[in-house]
Amino acid sequence: MLGALFRTISRPKAKGPSGKAQITGPVRLHIGGKTRHPDWKVLNVVPGPDVDFVGNCTDLSQFADASVSEIYASHVLEHLSYQSELPGALSGFLRVLLPGGVLRVSVPDLSTLCTLFTDPALPPQMRFHVMRMMYGGQVDASDFHRVGLSEDFLRAFLVNAGFSDIERVQDHGLFDDTSRLVFEGRLISLNMIARKPVAAG
Repeated sequence: MLGALFRTISRPKAKGPSGKAQITGPVRLHIGGKTRHPDWKVLNVVPGPDVDFVGNCTDLSQFADASVSEIYASHVLEHLSYQSELPGALSGFLRVLLPGGVLRVSVPDLSTLCTLFTDPALPPQMRFHVMRMMYGGQVDASDFHRVGLSEDFLRAFLVNAGFSDIERVQDHGLFDDTSRLVFEGRLISLNMIARKPVAAG
């Protein structure tokens, strides 16, 4: 056990394009997480006691190629612009994942939210809450949604980034977070799993 700990501490880090040391892993990366978990490392834009790496999901340059075995990103991707940031982030995810590595994502399900919003039986205050789930709570500068994602939209972004074996799942079974949020009897999250092809570098 001590030998394994020493090897982890003393493992040399690769140098990235900027000349800074890179994490060589492999790690399981929880992007946007806020709570410590023994099996996962947390990347967040905001420093905190349980945050292992400070950074933005659109720039994973602190991680070496194929240094991450699994990525979990819950209610993160909808904050990115669909023209450049979202495709760029997914390309970055693919780069850092090991061949065969797993990407688990959850986003607000635009199809479900549209169905809820147009339900004539839903009171105005409830429809306003659905609208906030579409566009973000907007409680701070980062709490705005910049893209709406349905299953076919997200699948297309994942395919274009190079992911394969894409499937929709009911629950990732990992964290008790927004990916499990039920509103008016409907799961409001689109939960999907994708893999980096084994043949990918």
